[in-house]
This record gives sequence, C-alpha cells and structure tokens, in this order.
Amino acid sequence: MNAQPSSAPAILGYTYATPDAARSPLTLDDLDRLKQAVGLTPEDEPYRRMAGEVLADQAEDMVTAWRAQLAEHPHLAIYSATPDGHPNPDYSAASKPRFVRWVIDACTRPFDQAWLDYQHEIGLRHTRDKKNVTDHAKSTDHIPMRYLLAFTAVVLVTARDYLARHGHSADDIDKMHAAWTKAVMLHVTVWTQPYVALENW
Repeated sequence: MNAQPSSAPAILGYTYATPDAARSPLTLDDLDRLKQAVGLTPEDEPYRRMAGEVLADQAEDMVTAWRAQLAEHPHLAIYSATPDGHPNPDYSAASKPRFVRWVIDACTRPFDQAWLDYQHEIGLRHTRDKKNVTDHAKSTDHIPMRYLLAFTAVVLVTARDYLARHGHSADDIDKMHAAWTKAVMLHVTVWTQPYVALENW
C-alpha cells in the first residue's frame, strides 16, 4: 500500500504504510474489540466514506478553525509554541498538512495493520517520545493526555456543520456524523496508548 495516493503531493513526516511508522504494540484482535467498543459496524462504512467525500475540500478549513480555537486558550496554545511561549509559525506550517490529511484518512483508510501502526506513530508524536522530532521543532515536549481527550469533543461536534454543507438529507448527515464520531474516537483511543503502560491501557 502506498503511503498516500500517487496524485497527492508529498507531505513531510506522513509515514502512513511505510517502515518509518512505529510498529503498534496492539494486535488486529485488539483493534476489532475497540471497534466493537465504539460501536463501529459495517453499516457505518458507507457513511464514513460519504463523510470523506463531503469533507475532502473542507479539511483545511476544519483544521484552521480547530487551531484557531486552540490559540484562544494560552494553556492549549503553548503546545505549538516555542518553549518560552512565543508563536512558532514554522512548526505550525510543517505539521498542518498532516493534520489536514488526517481528516481525510479518518474517513477513508481501512482499519488494518498499517492504520494501527500510523496511529501509534501519531500517539507517540504527542508525547515526550517523539514530539518535535518529525519537524525538528523547538517547542514544548509533551501534550498532556487530558487535553488530547478533551479537545476531541470540539473535533466531533464541529464536524457536523461541515457535513451539512453539501445538501445531504438530515438522515444522511446524522449517519455521517455518527460514523465520523466513532472513527475519531477509535483514532484518539489508539493515540492514548503511548501515554501509559500497555498493561494499564
């Protein structure tokens, strides 16, 4: 599997389905149990794909809006700033294409070993193990798990407005939003594993 479609521009640090992504300690059986826990079923799949079609041309706007909301709160903005709290535009610019790509991946990538491995890589990049390494950034070295979890609410809730912008029926919007919610929760749950010992996770 290619790291990204051949027509897509190269994204620095986007190591999906490459040997550069960390190997997840989770198994496909673990993943299957997590899918059951979030309620993700085969019936969600066409609506997850539909959401990807709707969000494809809005992903950058979504990330821009999320980052603007983070920037409103100094205790959240510091995680993309320099260690002394100054803005770090180079770091933000380097990491944004991967964040935008994640919106699309969340709706389109199959939940397989490559998916597990790259989500583990993303999780590591939020922690002291790998934060700042990919972009050689001078920034704070760790994002607390509590903020990773708490900000997920914003990512979930705000997506609904974007999903409603292509004229789909209310029922389709509900089902797309449900599929998005389950998929995002699956991602974030896997991202939390590097924060804690595996036996406690």
